[in-house]
Amino acid sequence: MAVYVDKLRNWGWRLGPSSHLISDATPGDNAELHAFAEKIGLKREWFQRSSSVPHYDLTAGRRATAVKAGAIELDDRQFYAILKRWREDAKARILTAASEEERAAIRAELYR
Repeated sequence: MAVYVDKLRNWGWRLGPSSHLISDATPGDNAELHAFAEKIGLKREWFQRSSSVPHYDLTAGRRATAVKAGAIELDDRQFYAILKRWREDAKARILTAASEEERAAIRAELYR
Protein backbone atom coordinates (compact mmCIF):
# COMPACT_ATOMS: atom_id res chain seq x y z
CA MET A 1 0.00 0.00 0.00
CA ALA A 2 1.09 3.55 -0.66
CA VAL A 3 -0.21 6.88 0.62
CA TYR A 4 -0.73 9.93 -1.55
CA VAL A 5 -1.31 13.65 -1.29
CA ASP A 6 -2.93 15.96 -3.80
CA LYS A 7 -2.08 19.60 -4.46
CA LEU A 8 -2.68 22.28 -1.87
CA ARG A 9 -5.86 24.22 -2.53
CA ASN A 10 -7.56 27.10 -0.80
CA TRP A 11 -10.96 25.73 0.21
CA GLY A 12 -11.61 28.65 2.55
CA TRP A 13 -10.52 26.56 5.52
CA ARG A 14 -9.60 28.68 8.55
CA LEU A 15 -6.18 26.98 8.67
CA GLY A 16 -5.31 28.00 5.11
CA PRO A 17 -4.73 25.90 2.01
CA SER A 18 -5.12 22.16 2.48
CA SER A 19 -4.81 18.85 0.70
CA HIS A 20 -5.89 15.25 1.22
CA LEU A 21 -4.07 12.14 2.39
CA ILE A 22 -5.41 8.91 0.87
CA SER A 23 -4.18 5.37 0.26
CA ASP A 24 -4.52 2.86 -2.53
CA ALA A 25 -5.48 0.09 -0.13
CA THR A 26 -8.39 -2.21 -0.80
CA PRO A 27 -11.64 -0.49 0.20
CA GLY A 28 -12.22 -1.13 3.87
CA ASP A 29 -8.54 -1.64 4.69
CA ASN A 30 -7.56 1.69 6.19
CA ALA A 31 -5.17 0.33 8.84
CA GLU A 32 -1.99 1.43 7.05
CA LEU A 33 -3.48 4.84 6.24
CA HIS A 34 -4.27 5.30 9.93
CA ALA A 35 -0.78 4.15 10.92
CA PHE A 36 0.83 6.60 8.50
CA ALA A 37 -1.43 9.41 9.72
CA GLU A 38 -0.49 8.67 13.31
CA LYS A 39 3.20 8.65 12.36
CA ILE A 40 2.94 12.21 11.05
CA GLY A 41 0.96 13.44 14.05
CA LEU A 42 -2.63 13.28 12.87
CA LYS A 43 -5.36 12.32 15.31
CA ARG A 44 -7.61 9.38 14.45
CA GLU A 45 -10.72 11.52 14.99
CA TRP A 46 -9.63 13.72 12.06
CA PHE A 47 -10.26 10.80 9.68
CA GLN A 48 -12.94 11.73 7.14
CA ARG A 49 -15.03 8.56 7.01
CA SER A 50 -18.28 10.06 5.78
CA SER A 51 -16.68 11.23 2.58
CA SER A 52 -16.95 9.48 -0.77
CA VAL A 53 -13.37 8.31 -0.23
CA PRO A 54 -11.85 7.92 3.24
CA HIS A 55 -9.10 10.48 3.81
CA TYR A 56 -7.40 12.90 6.16
CA ASP A 57 -7.29 16.64 5.50
CA LEU A 58 -3.80 18.14 5.67
CA THR A 59 -2.62 21.66 6.35
CA ALA A 60 0.33 22.86 4.30
CA GLY A 61 2.72 21.97 7.12
CA ARG A 62 1.28 18.48 7.63
CA ARG A 63 1.38 17.90 3.87
CA ALA A 64 5.10 18.72 3.86
CA THR A 65 5.58 16.33 6.79
CA ALA A 66 3.64 13.62 4.95
CA VAL A 67 5.81 13.98 1.85
CA LYS A 68 8.99 13.81 3.95
CA ALA A 69 7.60 10.63 5.55
CA GLY A 70 7.02 9.00 2.17
CA ALA A 71 3.63 10.16 0.86
CA ILE A 72 3.63 10.40 -2.91
CA GLU A 73 2.65 13.72 -4.50
CA LEU A 74 0.20 13.35 -7.35
CA ASP A 75 -1.20 15.67 -9.95
CA ASP A 76 -4.98 15.94 -10.26
CA ARG A 77 -5.29 13.31 -12.99
CA GLN A 78 -3.35 10.72 -11.00
CA PHE A 79 -5.11 11.55 -7.74
CA TYR A 80 -8.59 11.32 -9.25
CA ALA A 81 -7.70 8.01 -10.93
CA ILE A 82 -7.02 6.51 -7.49
CA LEU A 83 -10.27 7.96 -6.15
CA LYS A 84 -12.20 6.55 -9.11
CA ARG A 85 -10.65 3.09 -8.72
CA TRP A 86 -11.44 3.07 -4.98
CA ARG A 87 -15.07 4.04 -5.63
CA GLU A 88 -15.44 1.40 -8.36
CA ASP A 89 -13.99 -1.32 -6.10
CA ALA A 90 -16.24 -0.25 -3.21
CA LYS A 91 -19.32 -0.18 -5.45
CA ALA A 92 -18.54 -3.65 -6.81
CA ARG A 93 -18.28 -5.06 -3.28
CA ILE A 94 -21.63 -3.54 -2.34
CA LEU A 95 -23.38 -4.68 -5.53
CA THR A 96 -22.26 -8.28 -5.12
CA ALA A 97 -23.52 -8.52 -1.54
CA ALA A 98 -26.22 -11.14 -1.03
CA SER A 99 -28.47 -9.13 1.29
CA GLU A 100 -29.20 -5.65 2.57
CA GLU A 101 -27.58 -6.61 5.88
CA GLU A 102 -24.40 -7.63 4.09
CA ARG A 103 -24.44 -4.38 2.07
CA ALA A 104 -24.78 -2.39 5.31
CA ALA A 105 -21.89 -4.32 6.87
CA ILE A 106 -19.70 -3.62 3.82
CA ARG A 107 -20.54 0.10 3.90
CA ALA A 108 -19.63 0.23 7.61
CA GLU A 109 -16.34 -1.56 6.91
CA LEU A 110 -15.40 0.75 4.03
CA TYR A 111 -15.37 3.84 6.15
CA ARG A 112 -13.80 2.68 9.43
